[in-house]
Amino acid sequence: MDELAAQTGISKPYLSLIETGRVPNPPSDEKLRRLEHALKFNPGELVTQAHLHRTPRDVRAVLTKLLQGKKRTEDLGLRTESRKNGAIATAALSPQSSILSPSIDLDDAYLSGMLHELVEKSAGNVEQVTTNAVPVVNRVSAGYPKDFTDLSYPKGVADEYLSCPDVNDTDAFAARVHGDSMFPKYREGDIVIFSPSSQPRSGDDCFVRFEDGHTTFKRVFFETDVATNGAEKPMLRLQPRNEKYRPQTVPAEQVTGLYRAVFKYQRVDEE
Repeated sequence: MDELAAQTGISKPYLSLIETGRVPNPPSDEKLRRLEHALKFNPGELVTQAHLHRTPRDVRAVLTKLLQGKKRTEDLGLRTESRKNGAIATAALSPQSSILSPSIDLDDAYLSGMLHELVEKSAGNVEQVTTNAVPVVNRVSAGYPKDFTDLSYPKGVADEYLSCPDVNDTDAFAARVHGDSMFPKYREGDIVIFSPSSQPRSGDDCFVRFEDGHTTFKRVFFETDVATNGAEKPMLRLQPRNEKYRPQTVPAEQVTGLYRAVFKYQRVDEE
């Protein structure tokens, strides 16, 4: 474990969580590529598995049925055509010749354009959402970090949406505030819109995602820590707005997502 941590730059506690399957979400692609190189996996092997793991199970099941149905249709067409030519094209019907084999690879389906084709054909019963509709994905802790699962929805899909005409970021999302550490500017139940395309500045209020999958909502300050050897290490100070809470300083490498707050929705009849 010491050797792997040294080779990949990933902490031993986090490697232990990965090894024992206790991480709530797969590691980032960058960390997985480092593990692939150190452990001599084929390039992309772990990354592909992580992408499949992040795909909701019901989506995988539906796609599997669609692909298998398309494969049967194509196989029948190939057999009919080959009989017309007086020969059976067995090679063309082999599982290896098509991404529609029983072991379906979603990445291959996406890259080949087949996934897009299936989505287009099945889009008749899918509600179209306007470009300024922002998905409310979950609530974000304004106290200490808590588990955050995006409700197991695909990117940009949620149970609730809100309209914000002034938000032009297609990746924008909203979350309800939970806790009082950002009081008085933000109260529990407020809905805050975050913009991934908006560059965070020191002192901004941000949605913070940690490498272990936890999240929090804090005012973020960019700082550096000077090590004993004189090297500067980037740090983030997570500062609550509520003075009864203490700030938390973490290495920047432990943060995998930093999204700036751009709008707030709040009830006006609350004292």
